[in-house]
Amino acid sequence: MKTIIKKVKEINNCQPGDIPDFVLSSSQPLILKGFANKWPVVIAGKESPLKAADYLRDFYSDIPINVYYGEPETKGRVFYNEKMNGFNFSSSKANLNQVLDKLLAHADDPEPPTMYIGSTEINNWFPGYNEQNNASIDHLDPLTTIWIGNRCKIAAHYDFPNNLACCVVGRRKFTLFPPEQIANLYVGPMEFAPGGQDISLVDFEQPDLVKYPKFEQAMAAAQVAELEPGDALFMPSMWWHHVEGLDAFNVLVTHWWRNSPAFMGRPNNALMLAMLSLRDLPRAQRQAWKAHFDYYIFDHDEQNLDHIPDQAKGVLAKPHDELAARKLRADLLNKLKQ
Repeated sequence: MKTIIKKVKEINNCQPGDIPDFVLSSSQPLILKGFANKWPVVIAGKESPLKAADYLRDFYSDIPINVYYGEPETKGRVFYNEKMNGFNFSSSKANLNQVLDKLLAHADDPEPPTMYIGSTEINNWFPGYNEQNNASIDHLDPLTTIWIGNRCKIAAHYDFPNNLACCVVGRRKFTLFPPEQIANLYVGPMEFAPGGQDISLVDFEQPDLVKYPKFEQAMAAAQVAELEPGDALFMPSMWWHHVEGLDAFNVLVTHWWRNSPAFMGRPNNALMLAMLSLRDLPRAQRQAWKAHFDYYIFDHDEQNLDHIPDQAKGVLAKPHDELAARKLRADLLNKLKQ
């Protein structure tokens, strides 16, 4: 497949504490070139993987950490097994120092086993790290996590929160797709996926265009970001992204935040409920409900509800405060029990 992929736009001169408002509110992905160059972890990693590993060891809390392992024949691809009734890797808990030792020991292998520590909350496992390597977006109340591994390939998936992903050690490649490309990415099971999040079943190294013909349309809409140590990538909510570690030792630090209060709940809950109550209706009825969803949900910014007195709006009042959200959730739970 010879599709020429558009490169993600680069923004220069962004530093922690000095990120223009348009960056973190963008509807398109953006590379913040050299954003984290002054972080001690980046400086250590540019000196050597060993220096970076030793820097991380100094913060480790000694709490066992989740580690994932795949045989060399997986070639770094984190995926299902052949029957899709399990995965092509195993998981266990281990001491970080053992994992780092193994990553460094296999650094020069031409075909190493796949090893990585998945997204792990930094403040719990690496207390003090954030004080020295801070993105200065505390006003967004982000969840900050760390990913440590070798040349892994993480299948295209999406995340609900916005993400400022900082490539701190090693190089990394992201292939990104706008949310509407879901129909062209051949997404696998919703409740059973390698990282817990729906993934594309397409092998990006060798895409089978006979089996997945619409993938060419997805690639035509794709954007690619190749990150050097110190670069950051802003990914808007719901953008699909395939992630590849390009070096034998690499570390990614992610900052996740949402644009609505947590008490509003997760939108995928609404999707699952719609599957239960709407998906199997006749098409004409589904289209009728689509009009209702457009009116009450997707086009609500354009809807004028001045014809209803404020005291009579009930669930139509916006935005919901926490009390209103709790009442609505309780009412919904009661109805689901019936």
